[in-house]
Amino acid sequence: MSEKKQKKSDDLRARIGDLAYEVTQNSATERAYTGKYDRFFEKGLYVDVVSGEPLFTSMDKYDSGCGWPAFTKPVNTDAVREKTDLSHFMIRTEVRSSQAGSHLGHVFPDGPKDRGGLRYCINSAALRFIPFEDLEKEGYGEFIHLFNE
Repeated sequence: MSEKKQKKSDDLRARIGDLAYEVTQNSATERAYTGKYDRFFEKGLYVDVVSGEPLFTSMDKYDSGCGWPAFTKPVNTDAVREKTDLSHFMIRTEVRSSQAGSHLGHVFPDGPKDRGGLRYCINSAALRFIPFEDLEKEGYGEFIHLFNE
């Protein structure tokens, strides 16, 4: 790795922490039931811890019992990219943030049928939560309308 790339990598690790770095940059997974957003249901927006790009809202979060935060859909269709993941002798669909390419988790077809049938199983370490009352102040005012629908 070049010196410049290593510096950028070290800076990112220092900014987001070791676990978030391993999850987002090396496709690691936090242990089930250990993430700060697993059983967290406050009103607000979840953004990529690396880039700050909006990913999910609390309106689409639910308790799936899987041990990681679960969402029925991303904030918009362009928020995430999906990719086939053949690791660990499984066939899964990996979810990455569109802009930064951060590994977020996986999407499964076992979500609530009445809400589209998908379960976006996302690592807490890949997310930063913006409380609803701070959306405008944090520069995410354009997403306030999503909480009124």
